[in-house]
Amino acid sequence: MAGLYFEDFTEGQSFEHDIRRTVTETDNVLFSAMTHNPQPLHIDRHFAENETEFGQQLVNSLFTLGLMIGISVGDTTIGTTIANLGMTDVKFPAPVFHGDTLHVTTSVISKRSSKSRPDAGIVEFEHLAFNQDDTLVASCRRQAFLKKRPEEG
Repeated sequence: MAGLYFEDFTEGQSFEHDIRRTVTETDNVLFSAMTHNPQPLHIDRHFAENETEFGQQLVNSLFTLGLMIGISVGDTTIGTTIANLGMTDVKFPAPVFHGDTLHVTTSVISKRSSKSRPDAGIVEFEHLAFNQDDTLVASCRRQAFLKKRPEEG
């Protein structure tokens, strides 16, 4: 797989991911239904148009979070992730609406070898998602537990 190993990352390294994704109403309603989230902001067009300050449905923020991180995987950690350890500083500074097209950047904030596993390390990423107007719509820091490059021999 194309994923980078722990050693391949350097602090300050940045990725501008080529994948862009237009979010659809189907994405939003299906995700909300699958996660048992009945929030009318996401699933009730009439409510969203008439009872909210946005005048339209908002995309479920947890879908946005997952999409933002998912877009990053192909360029960074596909096949080399052992586990996600956590996400901090998750923010949604602007709403995402049906029809918005998101693009993502990732930066390496820090890295350290695992204290308990000599074959692994922890990399902290900052992910940023922007809409088609380059408005920041989501951000988070993610701590990923990654494989180190296997020793040859």
